[in-house]
Amino acid sequence: MYAISLGDDGAELRPLEPWHAPEFLAHLDRGRDFITQHIPFGARATTVDSAREILQRYADKRAADTGCLHGLWLDGTLVGGVLYRTFDVSTGVCEIGCWLEPAGTGRGLVTRASRVLIDWAVEERGMHRVEWHAASANTASVRAAQRLGLTREGVLRESFPWRGVRQDYEIWAVLAPEWRASRARDAHSDH
Repeated sequence: MYAISLGDDGAELRPLEPWHAPEFLAHLDRGRDFITQHIPFGARATTVDSAREILQRYADKRAADTGCLHGLWLDGTLVGGVLYRTFDVSTGVCEIGCWLEPAGTGRGLVTRASRVLIDWAVEERGMHRVEWHAASANTASVRAAQRLGLTREGVLRESFPWRGVRQDYEIWAVLAPEWRASRARDAHSDH
């Protein structure tokens, strides 16, 4: 329905919807071991129907204004995505997240797409706080939060059991005034 260009390298941000289930499953199959290293996202999507269930759950969240998925396409191939895992208009707090298959890494896709999500949450929807949760061992996700200018607010020690290990989980966030100030600095330094 729409696509947002993320630069001149063929990268696009688009809604990821239930009808994308076959493409979503193929993407997960290509990157399953990599994607599920630190997070369970997509681990249960092993058939087109189970992939569609995940996409439908987020389509329902979109309809309820409580979250949604966006895919990252590179030269027409789905290579990952960004999401509002939670989106609470009443409190003005949302959590964004991401995932990528190996073919999508090292290109700044998550950073560029996450900026679009944060801008929209803050400027269009009036969110006051945007959170980013990452396993401490997920250094790529931690670095993305740093590149976005988020503040590490704390570590939930051994709070998330995954693959037989209790993971430390970091909470990163940016407040709307901080985001606006950083975007203004970025715009000023571009001139």
